[in-house]
Amino acid sequence: MKKRAERLKCFESAIIGGDLKGKKILIPNLPSTRSSKTILRESLFNTLQFDIIDKGFVEVFAGSGSIGLEALSRGASTLFFIEKNSAVYDVLKENMHRLNAGHTTAIHGDSFKVFPDTYKRIQAEGIKSYFYFDPPFSTRTGMEDIYEKTLALIALIEPEVCESVIIEHMTSLKLPEKIGALTQGKKKKFGKSSLSYYGYHD
Repeated sequence: MKKRAERLKCFESAIIGGDLKGKKILIPNLPSTRSSKTILRESLFNTLQFDIIDKGFVEVFAGSGSIGLEALSRGASTLFFIEKNSAVYDVLKENMHRLNAGHTTAIHGDSFKVFPDTYKRIQAEGIKSYFYFDPPFSTRTGMEDIYEKTLALIALIEPEVCESVIIEHMTSLKLPEKIGALTQGKKKKFGKSSLSYYGYHD
């Protein structure tokens, strides 16, 4: 496992806040695992703040796990990561090891295939969770329908297990006002990337 991770060109990045602030994690230098900007991560957790304490956090297209591990540092209690790429998955596992990340589950597989079963496990945990979706940008070859497929996954999520859904996406993409039972709240732009927040509103 470690040998596969070592074959990837990686750079180090630091956890930016919480109990694990300053701890180093590896980020693969691959277009398919584009790292979320530090300013975007800071904005996300400034928005969530203390609401994330003792909640679940699910990073559906996990990559290195930089968002979910930041959530762990900020007090999230139960975490799930899903990553398809074998070598990147090994980097994720290495990062979990570096941070001695308890109460975390890494799942190796295609998010579109394994999310439904993962969702059942989250339901069984009985802890309300934040769901973070950062699919590969649709400008890449073979990814033209990535957002349609992602929205179909999000539509599966029910209020009793969800605090909020956050989508990291191309700023040029206009997402629907509603996805299933979820309604779009605020949107924040960071150059070519944006964060859109969805929740349940009466």
